[in-house]
Amino acid sequence: MAEVPDPRQRRGVRYRLASLLAVAVCAVLAGASTFAAIADWAADLDPPARRRLGLLGRIPAGSTVWRFLVRVDATVLQAVLTGWLRRRMPTRPAEPGRRARAVIAVDGKLLRGARLPAGRQVHLLAAYEVATGIVLAQVAVEAKSNENPAFAPLLDQGQARLGSLAGTIIVADALHAQVGHAHTVAAHGGYLMVTVKANRPTLLEQLRTLPWAQVPVGHRTRSRAHGRRETRTVKAVTVATPDGLQFPHAAQAVRITRTRTLGGKTTRQTAYLVVSLPAADAQPADLADWSRRAWHIENRLHWVRDVTFGEDAHQARTGNGPAVAAVLRNTAIGFHRSNGEPNIARATRRASRRPHDLIDAVTSRTRTQ
Repeated sequence: MAEVPDPRQRRGVRYRLASLLAVAVCAVLAGASTFAAIADWAADLDPPARRRLGLLGRIPAGSTVWRFLVRVDATVLQAVLTGWLRRRMPTRPAEPGRRARAVIAVDGKLLRGARLPAGRQVHLLAAYEVATGIVLAQVAVEAKSNENPAFAPLLDQGQARLGSLAGTIIVADALHAQVGHAHTVAAHGGYLMVTVKANRPTLLEQLRTLPWAQVPVGHRTRSRAHGRRETRTVKAVTVATPDGLQFPHAAQAVRITRTRTLGGKTTRQTAYLVVSLPAADAQPADLADWSRRAWHIENRLHWVRDVTFGEDAHQARTGNGPAVAAVLRNTAIGFHRSNGEPNIARATRRASRRPHDLIDAVTSRTRTQ
């Protein structure tokens, strides 16, 4: 925690930076959804727990916590907490006979309740490591802009967390089907897997008119749940750029068809994607897996921030407050995911009953074995 720059002037400082940050992290791990709730969590601690967090006198009031957190550098805080989470991860042996590739999902989220003084809503772009559930980096989208200019800085930060993006699969939605993004991912040594929609009409038409009838089904899965039957089929064909597709570094064109039957009604959806990894290194089963896991950033991160932590109702609007709150929620979700918790709400409730276990985890420097 000491790696985070202290935004306060030295005169009049009552609480150590590391103590305030540890309190904030522990409280959000226990389900605190607002800055006031963080202070309430600290106030409920028994004296031994307070001492372990460095709170030797009065407990910080909600206003103290708020004034501190809205001034913390959210980018540095995310980097420090991501590093802490990754150091806690157990080392797992690689699966025999298969080369494991890291998959990073990139997606943005609008914080609907948080507005800055000018009235602009806060928009954050995140890079999410799907295997661990850890947010590697988070970048604020600038005013009067969109996610595209934030893409390269996000990858730079992700690379700083991992040391290298070489061989990594970057999966993103149709907004990021950009020529510049393809070059950026390639420059980082990674591979891009991106959905193509109507925002790239020429490319989409090229994909639609490929001779798919002549391409065999490469992978098919069937599932049944909650009265719903679903079949997914994946077809992939090798393309050559620049003549094959108007998209740099494209190695494969992919069509994923989902047929769903529910209540006697059958619907069919078709998605087209471009992948910069050649067929020898990305079989249809791999493509199906990466496409499915690309949704984890929405289902296992953004949705949880909304439903479990009430993010869209949180009206933080001062300074770095909205981004810092998002970093703390990212950390809580990543922490519980790394502990094998499928239900984050239940995990936070359990954590709230065991404050000393939280303090052990947050203050320990030991890697999980």
